[in-house]
Amino acid sequence: MRLLIAAAALAALLVSPARAEVVSASPGAFFIQAETEVPVPPEEAWRALTSLNRWWNSTHTYSGDARRLSLEARAGGCWCERWDGQSVEHARVVLVMEREGVRTLRAVGGLGPLQDMGAIGVMTFTVAPHASGAKITMTYRVAGEPGLNLEPLAPLVDQVLVEQIGRLSRYTASGSPDE
Repeated sequence: MRLLIAAAALAALLVSPARAEVVSASPGAFFIQAETEVPVPPEEAWRALTSLNRWWNSTHTYSGDARRLSLEARAGGCWCERWDGQSVEHARVVLVMEREGVRTLRAVGGLGPLQDMGAIGVMTFTVAPHASGAKITMTYRVAGEPGLNLEPLAPLVDQVLVEQIGRLSRYTASGSPDE
């Protein structure tokens, strides 16, 4: 047991910190990119990515419980949340593909308050082989009418997404999304 705990602690130390940035922002659109490197094979990183309910922060759900999230990793699949007879479709999966060892999952939907605003987002995750294991990249392109004034929202959405990719990174490496 001690060996297992020590191995998990070492794996967590080997995780590169998640990096994220608002690449561009305007009144009608913004683009965020985040990435992390994890010390596990790409197949393990992919399994972790698609286990959204295990690493997403419950604070950023409607139900308050990330265990109620599901992600069907197939075209037409739902990134959904269901609880007590209620449900939310956060996004719809539009692409799941592997090319030359790089896996991609793309979902379309406005997360959180973006949905109510009528803004549309395209979130793309890629998992690629890397010298130390796998590199996970996430991009989120959001667009809406310029009157929505999306520009000031970009840093706020960036904060939420960098937190999530950090949690994914830790979960992938150690089995726990918490620090």
